[in-house]
Amino acid sequence: MTPPITYRFSFGPWNISEGADPFGPDVRKTFPHEEKFALYRPLGFEGVQFHDDDVVPGMDDLSPGQILTKAGAVKTMLANQGLTPEFVAPRLWFSPQTTDGAYTSNSQADRAYAWDRTRKCIDIARAIDCKGIVLWLAREGSYIREAKDAKLAYQRLLETLNAMLDYDPTIEIWIEPKPNEPTDQAYVPTIGHAIALAYASNDPTRVKGLIESAHAVLAGLDASDEMSFALAHDKLASVHLNDQNGLKYDQDKNFGAANLRAAFNQVRVLEEGGYGRRGEFVGLDVKAMRTQRGCPVTDHLKNSRELFLHLVDKWRTLDHALVAQLRDTRDHEALELYILRHLMGIR
Repeated sequence: MTPPITYRFSFGPWNISEGADPFGPDVRKTFPHEEKFALYRPLGFEGVQFHDDDVVPGMDDLSPGQILTKAGAVKTMLANQGLTPEFVAPRLWFSPQTTDGAYTSNSQADRAYAWDRTRKCIDIARAIDCKGIVLWLAREGSYIREAKDAKLAYQRLLETLNAMLDYDPTIEIWIEPKPNEPTDQAYVPTIGHAIALAYASNDPTRVKGLIESAHAVLAGLDASDEMSFALAHDKLASVHLNDQNGLKYDQDKNFGAANLRAAFNQVRVLEEGGYGRRGEFVGLDVKAMRTQRGCPVTDHLKNSRELFLHLVDKWRTLDHALVAQLRDTRDHEALELYILRHLMGIR
C-alpha cells in the first residue's frame, strides 16, 4: 500500500503584511522583513517563496558581486532557520520600465531591462540553491487590445522562456497565470495557456505551471479542474492555495473561507494526483484581513494550513467504495448529499 503523502508548506514574506488599506489608514505596524524567517517553523512551514528583491532589496542599484554577496547572506539565514527556498520570481511590475509590460513591452529598451532583471533573478536563485523561477506575467497584457500586437507578444514570451532555459540549464520555469490585474486582460490567463507555452519551448520538461486558487476563480474557472489539467500533463510545479469571493479584486482570502466545497475539491485532486510525493510544496498565498489588528499577524497562515490538513483527513476518511458505486450508478443526487454530509460531519 502506498503511504500517505506528508505535505510540506510554504509562504512568502509578503503574506505577513503591513495591513495597508488603499481606502484608509494602515491598521498594523510594519514587521521587519528579516525577522519573518523565525516565524516559519513554529507555524508549521519550511518553504519560503521569494521575489528577487525580497532576497536582495534595491538590486537594480547593485553590482553583480554585491547582489551575490547579499544573496549569500540570505542563504545562511535560511540554513540557520532550517528553511528551504521554494522559488524566486523576478518582480517586474513595480519598475517604471515595465508599467506597459516587461517582456511584451513595445519599447526595446524596456524589454532589455526586463531581460537583465530576469538574468539577475536567476543568479540570485542559484546563489541561494533554488531552481524554481516563477513567472507571474503581471503586466504582460493590455488595457485596450489595439495597444499591442498580441501575436508578437506571445512570440516574445516564448523567446524569453527559451533564453532563460539557455541561460541556466538547471532551472525550472513555473508560469503563474492570472486573467487580469494589474492589466485589464492578460496574455496568459489560464494554466492551459501556460502549458501551451511550455510545450512550444525548447525544453518542455523544465517549463511548468503554478496555480493560484483565486486566479482561477477570477478567470471564471474551477481551481480543482485547472490543477487536474496540469497534473494530467505532469506540469503542476506548485500551488498557491487561497480563496476568492467572486469576480472582485485578487482577495487572497484564507483557504476555504469563501467556498469550502471548492477547497475540498482542490485537496481531492491533489491527493488523487499524488501531488507532494516528490517534495512539491503546498504554497499558501493568503493575506490577513485588512482590518485585523496585531503585529505580527500570522493566524491566517496557521488557519489555512490547519484547514488544508483537515480537508486532507476528510478526503482520506471518505467512503471511496460508496463514491465509486454512486458514480457507477450515476446517482449524482446521492453523491452530492453524501459529500455535503461528510464535510459537515453528519453521519
